Amino acid sequence: MNQPTQMLLILDFGSQVTQLIARRVREAGVYCEIHPFHLSLENVRAMQPRGIILSGGPASVYGKGAPKVDAGLFDLGVPVLGICYGMQLMAHLLGGKVQGAREREFGHAPLKVLKGRGVFAGLPRSMPVWMSHGDHVARLPRGFQATARTASTPLAAMADFGRGLHAIQFHPEVAHTPRGTDMLRNFAFKVCGCRPTWTMANFVRESVAGLRQKVGKKKVLLGLSGGVDSSVAAVLLHKALGGQLTCCFVDNGLLRKDEAKKVEKVFRSHYRMNLKVVDASALFLKRLKGVLDPEKKRKIIGATFVEVFDRESARLGRFDFLGQGTLYPDVIESVSTKGPSAVIKSHHNVGGLPKNMRFQLVEPLRELFKDEVRRLGEQLGMPQEMVWRQPFPGPGLGVRIVGEVTPERCRLLREADAVVQDEVKKAGWYRRLWQSFAVLLPVKSVGVMGDERTYEYTCAVRAVTSLDAMTADWADLPKELLGTISNRIINEVKGINRVVYDISSKPPATIEWE
Repeated sequence: MNQPTQMLLILDFGSQVTQLIARRVREAGVYCEIHPFHLSLENVRAMQPRGIILSGGPASVYGKGAPKVDAGLFDLGVPVLGICYGMQLMAHLLGGKVQGAREREFGHAPLKVLKGRGVFAGLPRSMPVWMSHGDHVARLPRGFQATARTASTPLAAMADFGRGLHAIQFHPEVAHTPRGTDMLRNFAFKVCGCRPTWTMANFVRESVAGLRQKVGKKKVLLGLSGGVDSSVAAVLLHKALGGQLTCCFVDNGLLRKDEAKKVEKVFRSHYRMNLKVVDASALFLKRLKGVLDPEKKRKIIGATFVEVFDRESARLGRFDFLGQGTLYPDVIESVSTKGPSAVIKSHHNVGGLPKNMRFQLVEPLRELFKDEVRRLGEQLGMPQEMVWRQPFPGPGLGVRIVGEVTPERCRLLREADAVVQDEVKKAGWYRRLWQSFAVLLPVKSVGVMGDERTYEYTCAVRAVTSLDAMTADWADLPKELLGTISNRIINEVKGINRVVYDISSKPPATIEWE
């Protein structure tokens, strides 16, 4: 897709929540991109942003090697918003003074607005914000005035209204600042003059035109996993290219119950796509035999997938393009804020591309966050069950079977997981959870079923809530729901006689067990 005619540029100084700034701006209907702070002034000019946002970061402006921008950035005639470290850097480069705070602020703080203009236009004169800083601005640069304060920070916000330069010491992008989204909207709309043109309808229209122009009459091969990202990418590519697209779905024997059938039904029967389904389950399970180490299992699964995909792509004929469901967070993470170069991640949807695969990449989702991909799927009219599917790991059940992966253990976990999925959906919890699934443990215990003694496997149920999988809390599912899940698994899945519930959060635990 071509870059929209209006956009905001976010320069990243290493904040843990920079992506949240972009998501809030995009939710307001304004396109934005994140780039490292060291983006050259020439490149900034070439991008012609309507406004620039300087993110927060962990550094001190006086620290050795502190990240900085060219001071000429503030003379481009483009509005700038500095957030936290971005405010301190703006003050420092424009002649103000920054120093360590006698009272550091971390957490909630009541903000008193002094000037109800700019980012504070139309907002209450008093409201809570989220602070996280050790340094603060002690003296304003020439031409600036204080626009807000807190009890501990007299200069909690500043602005040079004539030059369109605004800065705030707190974080408007986090949920702990309730009116923060309104502040970012004010910057985008009132200060920068943007319009809310970033919509999925526009994205579809421009993407289809862009894909047709890029691909021409050539053919595209897409590795389809059945997950949200690759499925939405497939439907968008199909809308643009029709029969020029071929999808290859590899059944590795580690999928959920009836997964291959569902993929065939949707993509072959409903969308009438060119779909090749490869049953390689015997090969994957053979190579996993006797392997206990989680990292070894992952590597075997990834390498085998690439091998199978490479072989099948050669059988299917000549393709000039390889489609991938790369998302914007993948692109952002591949660019370091520490220096001008970085290595692109080698493990997108196809598990790492072999050197002898000579394709041009086509990545129709590379500008989108996960929530935008779901909205795109809805815009394309895709089934809700597919658009809102919970994340599923690339190695599949291989990392949900603790210990050796065998056909019998796959069967047990597949049946148990199907019960979890069914009951969570029936109880109305599926969309409320980030993930919910079953894990098979290499632990057997004694049980009594009827009048007979049993000695069978233990199954763990995992359900978590999260916004982005960086952190996650275990879900406090109703006791009745957990009871129903447990009863059904024990009664219906022969080989499991005990069910436990995982109440670990991330961190310190991870979402997946391996």
